[in-house]
Amino acid sequence: MPTLSGVLDFDRTLWGDLAADWTIRMATAKQDERTAFWETYGPRDDAPTDVLRARIYEARHLGAVRLERHRLVNREGVRASYDSMVDILSRVC
Repeated sequence: MPTLSGVLDFDRTLWGDLAADWTIRMATAKQDERTAFWETYGPRDDAPTDVLRARIYEARHLGAVRLERHRLVNREGVRASYDSMVDILSRVC
């Protein structure tokens, strides 16, 4: 039986730093069947520069999420995204 070890989302996939990819972000969102992905892909880097870079990418993703919530007229989600952005930016600076 094959094991899913990766997914490409051509709507949000970028060519470049893999840590910036939406799919990588979503693979970190929950500890569920996604662990099979990390078992094959390998562990994430946890050096201070890698953690900072991941936080910057998370801020970029939150910006995209805010725009999507706005498009869907999800006013509460848009409001909540400001708190999320403050939180992540406070950990960047």
